Amino acid sequence: MLNRRTALLAGLALPALQRTAWAADPIKIGMTQPLTGAVAASGNYVANGAKIAVEVLNRAGGVLGRPLELILEDNKSNPREAVAAVDKLVLRDRVPVLIGAWSSTYTLAIMPKLLEYKVPMVVETSSASRITTSGNPYVFRIAPTSAMEAVAFSTQLGKFTPAMRKVDFLSVNNDFGRGAAEKFSEALAAKGVTIGRTETMTPEATDLSAQLAALKQSDADTIFLTTGVEQQTLALRQAVEQRLGKRFVTTGGSFPDALIANPLPAGNTSFHILFYAPWFPERAPYPAIAEAYTAEWNKNNWEFAGLTEGFRGYDAVLTVVEAIRLAGKPEAEAIREALWKVDIHGVNGDIRFAKEGPAGQESGQNQPNVAIVTLSEGKTGLL
Repeated sequence: MLNRRTALLAGLALPALQRTAWAADPIKIGMTQPLTGAVAASGNYVANGAKIAVEVLNRAGGVLGRPLELILEDNKSNPREAVAAVDKLVLRDRVPVLIGAWSSTYTLAIMPKLLEYKVPMVVETSSASRITTSGNPYVFRIAPTSAMEAVAFSTQLGKFTPAMRKVDFLSVNNDFGRGAAEKFSEALAAKGVTIGRTETMTPEATDLSAQLAALKQSDADTIFLTTGVEQQTLALRQAVEQRLGKRFVTTGGSFPDALIANPLPAGNTSFHILFYAPWFPERAPYPAIAEAYTAEWNKNNWEFAGLTEGFRGYDAVLTVVEAIRLAGKPEAEAIREALWKVDIHGVNGDIRFAKEGPAGQESGQNQPNVAIVTLSEGKTGLL
């Protein structure tokens, strides 16, 4: 049976919490995502997840007797714009809490502003380890680090046939891509896998044929691909064109959804490390919450595969709102302190924070779940 809090998070509007009028002005939540630019597809997925969480919670009565208002700023897939977005949200809109900012590069650029303004931020996607080890007490990450993702993946190596013997990396040349290549190399080497070469690309690159040609010369059997959904799709298509004949594994929780409607030729199977697999909500840690989130998304007729990233925004809003409830007021320092007390169920499982970083300046880090989804001829499965 669902308890009162779990029912709220599942999107079940309890009669006792219905409101016909609001008692006060909205409580603002600031969010910055890449809504335009190189990784705009992912940023819009996350933003949409946050929007429907606000809708669900407002239907259930908001928080502290007040409605929620999501104020969204585009960081334009650029770290400088991410900083400008935070300036606007804090100085103009007076938000007491933030959510952001998809890429590790954008999040790292923002972090000094969190210290300057003393405003906490729930990090919903970024995976670079130093986000939570550098000593910023205003950072609370619900996404896994690259190290967490790599270790979780390495425990499932035995499921691959033929076995992984040697791996190469194709990574976007930023904190996200470089960090993933480093941490997956460490975790796989510890399991006896040989580490080969690494090729990189800029986030804006629209032709990866040179990198793929170089990787074709390698004797590795598997290529780990770390970038946004746009370049994932491009790399997988161009790999088929060049007849690489190697297994691809994407990291970071993004999914090349365009390959469902327009699949690769028969015989091409790719593997994708995800943190929520929407094709199988019954396999989520809390199916009622996952199914409610999925139903809300589908009501908007958004791309189904976008659910694989949209849940980040949904869970981030649930986390922030629970902290506001525990704080008893929408004030930045009170919310920061309350984030340490958050203990809720989300689409990705339990959300609670452990301390990480220098003593007295710790950031918060959650331990998410990981799944490996297969994609073949437009059909998905769980490994």
